[in-house]
Amino acid sequence: MDWKPAIQEYGDFLRIERGLSDNSIKNYTLDVEKLVQFLETNELDYDPLKIDRATIQHFIYEVAKYMNPRSQARIISGLKSFFNYLLFEDYRKDNPLDLIESPKIGRKLPDTLSEQEINNLIGAIDLSKPEGERNRAMLETLYGCGLRVSELINLKISDLYFEEDFIKVTGKGDKQRFVPISTINKRYIDIYRNEVRIHQKIQKGFEDILFLNRRGRQLTRAMIFTIIKQLAEKTNLTKNISPHTFRHSFATHLLQNGADLRAIQQMLGHESITTTEVYVHVDRTHLAQVINKYHPRN
Repeated sequence: MDWKPAIQEYGDFLRIERGLSDNSIKNYTLDVEKLVQFLETNELDYDPLKIDRATIQHFIYEVAKYMNPRSQARIISGLKSFFNYLLFEDYRKDNPLDLIESPKIGRKLPDTLSEQEINNLIGAIDLSKPEGERNRAMLETLYGCGLRVSELINLKISDLYFEEDFIKVTGKGDKQRFVPISTINKRYIDIYRNEVRIHQKIQKGFEDILFLNRRGRQLTRAMIFTIIKQLAEKTNLTKNISPHTFRHSFATHLLQNGADLRAIQQMLGHESITTTEVYVHVDRTHLAQVINKYHPRN
C-alpha cells in the first residue's frame, strides 16, 4: 500500500464515517503527510503497513526540535488516528504509536475581552463606509451568539429566524444548532441587509450568504481576522486577539452573569461539557459566588 492512496482513503473515512469538516480532514491528513515528507527526506523506504515504532519515534524526535509540546501532541494524536484507521480496516495488526506518549501540556486558558474592550472595538468601526455596517453586524454576531469564525462566514439569510429570536448555526461536522439572538444584534443585521447588502451585485451561488465582501462573494476567515486586528490597533488594544476571542468572551461573560454551564455548552455547540468547563477556570470568582450563595454554612 502506497502512502498517497492510503491518505486519500483515510480522508474519505473521516468524511463519511466520522462526518468531519474539510478543515478537520485537512489537518488530520497533514499530520500523515509530514511523516511521509520525513521518510522521503531521509530516504527511508517504508509504506503505511511496514513502518515501525522506532521510525515514527525518530520522526517525532526530529519535529520536537522545532515544535512546541502542544504541536507535538497534535501530530502524535493525528498519526494515532491514521494508524487506528488502518487497524479498523484490517490493513495492520498493530498501531505503532500505542507506546508513544504525548508530551504533557497544560490546558491553555482562552484569552478574553472585557465588555468595555468589546464596546471600544465595535465603537471604532467606521460606519461612514459601506463595509462599516457589515463589520458591526459581524462583530455583534460573533460576540452576541458565540460563533466560530467558520460559522459566521457560512451563515445564511435562510438561517435567520428573527421572529423566533434564533439563528440556525452549522458547526463542526455539519452539526446544526439553534442559538438565541438579541434584539440589538437583529437590528444591526437588518441595517446591514436593508441599507448595504441590498445594493450589492451578488455573485451567483452566494445569494443566500449573509455577509459578503465588496465583490459580492463570501468572506474568508483571513478577512475577518484582518478586520479585528485593524480595530485592535485602532483602539490601542495590546492583547493578541482573533475572531475566536469574541467566542471566548461570549462564554465567559455569560458565566460571570450567572448562566448555567449546560446552557453555555449548548449555545457553543460543544459535544462534551469538559470543553465548556475551561471557562470556569477563566473566571474563578464565579466559583466563590456559588459557594457563598448556595452552601448551607454560608
